[in-house]
Amino acid sequence: MTVLEWLLESDPAIRWQVLRDLAGATDEVVATERARVAGEGWGARLLDRQDPDGQWDGGSLFPAGSSGPGPDGQPWTATEPTLMLLYLFGADPADERVRAAVARAAEGSRWDYNGEPLFYGEGEPCINGRTVSLGVYFGHDVRGIVERLLTGQLADGGWNCEAEFGSTRSSFDSTINVLEGLLAYERANGNPAEVTKARRRGEEYLLERNLFRRRSTGAPARDDYLRLSFPPRWHYDVLRGLEHFRAAGDPPDPRVTEAVEVVRSKRQPDGAWPLENTHRGKVHFALEDGDGRPSRWNTLRALRVLTWHDANGRSRVGA
Repeated sequence: MTVLEWLLESDPAIRWQVLRDLAGATDEVVATERARVAGEGWGARLLDRQDPDGQWDGGSLFPAGSSGPGPDGQPWTATEPTLMLLYLFGADPADERVRAAVARAAEGSRWDYNGEPLFYGEGEPCINGRTVSLGVYFGHDVRGIVERLLTGQLADGGWNCEAEFGSTRSSFDSTINVLEGLLAYERANGNPAEVTKARRRGEEYLLERNLFRRRSTGAPARDDYLRLSFPPRWHYDVLRGLEHFRAAGDPPDPRVTEAVEVVRSKRQPDGAWPLENTHRGKVHFALEDGDGRPSRWNTLRALRVLTWHDANGRSRVGA
């Protein structure tokens, strides 16, 4: 069995992206497969779990009764992380069931931090960056969040959720969440110059650090940045960073090369990439077979990045 065949033996959430990005399928075939995300498999299971009040598991960022991460990790079953899964799955925002579910969430979910509606945003830039991505994707107004993110950009070009407590240095984790949101907002709103400028400054923050190194010492900022996870949640790793630059559509900057080679080196003899760093916490259901096992999600993502990066532009699918 080739890697491509193995990837296609999966949920519609993966299959439609493989067909679009790796298999060269027609738009009609891709659209037909994507339409299945909301009606069967993982996407349908998530939609089935929505509470009557529009939330998931009774809360916005954390489930009802939870104050945050505990000894078993952070629970990932509340409204925001569930919507992020639907976003990563590529659930069609025009699908009637998806549109209705997001409308109910927008109406019924309020942030624990400030009591504001979901698409007003929260206080931390990493959360707000993800909320911008969600708002753009599902068709909700997030201009106010974007304005606050632009105001909160730090002098070194990035963002940090600890800035409200006095931090003046950016973090990889906060910055990638904001960059993804700003890029989505740009594309949906005619590339406003001030947003593009802020995104470029944030990208430079990552590039100056070769996507994973400390600028001061050159050492890896965190070992976890070299380990591939899915879903990424709020966390950074080199594959997530490379996915952003691929999505931005520019030719690869030479400073991403080292991160690309980190990803390339993780390919296993069977042609797949492993899951290495599952972020602990309660989940709706498992999407992979566990750390150390072949990961369809990471394989899809890695192959997309390598196809973008490699100079000849040819994918190595099935190699």
